[in-house]
Amino acid sequence: MKLTTTTFVSIDGVMQGLGGPDEDRAGGFERGGWALPLFRADDAAAARLNRIYGRADAFLFGRRTYEIFAASWGAMPNPAGNPIAGPLNSRPKYVVSTTLTEPRWARTTVLSGGLAAAVGGLKAERDGELQVHGSGALIRGLLQEGLVDEINLFVCPLIIGQGTRLFPESGPDAALDLVETRTTPKGITIQTYRPAGRPEYEAATSS
Repeated sequence: MKLTTTTFVSIDGVMQGLGGPDEDRAGGFERGGWALPLFRADDAAAARLNRIYGRADAFLFGRRTYEIFAASWGAMPNPAGNPIAGPLNSRPKYVVSTTLTEPRWARTTVLSGGLAAAVGGLKAERDGELQVHGSGALIRGLLQEGLVDEINLFVCPLIIGQGTRLFPESGPDAALDLVETRTTPKGITIQTYRPAGRPEYEAATSS
């Protein structure tokens, strides 16, 4: 399977609590819900996100994001007509967790054991696109293991000033090839990248 990640981030890299004030208050985060006003006013960004969900063959989550999605998208009445809830409820879902034992959302499988073996095996045994939404800690682990094939970033024109960043201050480095970029009329920049090994480093020289 092709493994893709899709993440909403602010200009300062925050990805925490975009869906509502009480979605994720970990670490004392108090600025949740920052993406919703922008997204609801941005038809182009919404259409692009709907297309991404529509092409998914399966979804992969970390436990925290899985529980947030299950409580919202998984609890929607008549989800089939919704371009996001429909795919999420009807297609296979996988959760990387060592503590979740009885998932209640239909078509969910818990992946235990090492990340590389569990997700690498899943990618090898199936065709199609395996999508990761949210799940920042999982994304960082997948990148470190070389399991990510494509990265989609919806960069929102906001500075949040607190909260969990997609990429930490200290972590593995990676070069990226830009596949596509566009900016919506409301200022959300949608970027698609493919990992391209490690960056090159060199010392500056005087001419």
